[in-house]
Amino acid sequence: MASVQAMLGGDAGPQGSTEAAQVAEVGAKALEVLRKSISVDVHTHGGPQGIYSPAPPNGMLAAGMRAGSLAAVCLSEIPDEPLLGRNAAGVTGITRWPMPGELYSHHLERLAWADEMVAHHGLQRALTAADLASAHAAGQPSVIGGVEGLDFMEGKLERLEEAHQRGIRSAQLVHYTPNDIGDFQMGVVKHDGLTALGAEVIRGCHRLGMIIDVAHATEQTVKAAAKVSTKPLLLSHTALAGSRAMASTRLAARCVSPDHARVIAETGGVIGIWAIFPDLDKYVEGLKEMADIVGVDHVCVGTDQQVAPGALQDYAQWVHLIAAMLRGGFSSEEAGKIAGGNYMRIFRAAVG
Repeated sequence: MASVQAMLGGDAGPQGSTEAAQVAEVGAKALEVLRKSISVDVHTHGGPQGIYSPAPPNGMLAAGMRAGSLAAVCLSEIPDEPLLGRNAAGVTGITRWPMPGELYSHHLERLAWADEMVAHHGLQRALTAADLASAHAAGQPSVIGGVEGLDFMEGKLERLEEAHQRGIRSAQLVHYTPNDIGDFQMGVVKHDGLTALGAEVIRGCHRLGMIIDVAHATEQTVKAAAKVSTKPLLLSHTALAGSRAMASTRLAARCVSPDHARVIAETGGVIGIWAIFPDLDKYVEGLKEMADIVGVDHVCVGTDQQVAPGALQDYAQWVHLIAAMLRGGFSSEEAGKIAGGNYMRIFRAAVG
């Protein structure tokens, strides 16, 4: 108990005090939640030494996950990353058009980077739910392959199968670059939702065994995707529009309305709440805001790490997040669902 208290609250009061005992009790309950649940950050870039980094990984991701008892992350590479920049207001967008084959080449480079991380830096690749379960039982941090935007496909459906063969299990349809799949939230609407190719992509992902992630997609695109999909959808990183708890309005256009959120829930899917909150208690308020709209069974954690400002910059804090959920009024069962149980349900349905 003393070690749990030290980990979860250095300012909890003198040793032996009622306050310190309460911190220790919540900490022990948080660790028990993580023992029983396969917890997952459903959308991350892995922090400062993550998938953005041109340098080889150095083990920081696995070490942080172990310290915080986080079982798995969906590590998302970004095919259109070379095109992106921020405007004067700090809003991300493309700065130029891609050269032919450029985004496919970048995609392959990032897949090779992830291969290096799995091979030499303390992480196990999870291709199935059974992989996640066995790794969790062994205390081995896992990586689920994700891709943020299918711009690398360049209209070639066979590249989707290639991505699956390379370990991708979560496919986000759109990001910041206009593509021939569907419309995205911060772009010009040109398809009025999902295209015929986009529908083919969804059916292809179902056939291969990949989760469909509709983060960044417009509400119209999401509604069309829900009609095509026969599996639960994921919206991996967002917050409720008008959130009173969120730290920044810079990404207000990336938040979702209650109706938008309900479309995901009606497929049996889940919505990840990003970490753009001033602290973990405010982050829990953000989880509650979404749970009040769609129910606890349709909310999960998708930090989009490492964003700034962000309430969870280091995975050693993951157990602190669970403790904050418990302090904030979620039961242990509810915290387990949000921390990973809900995502595992749709992972099993889509991937197997």
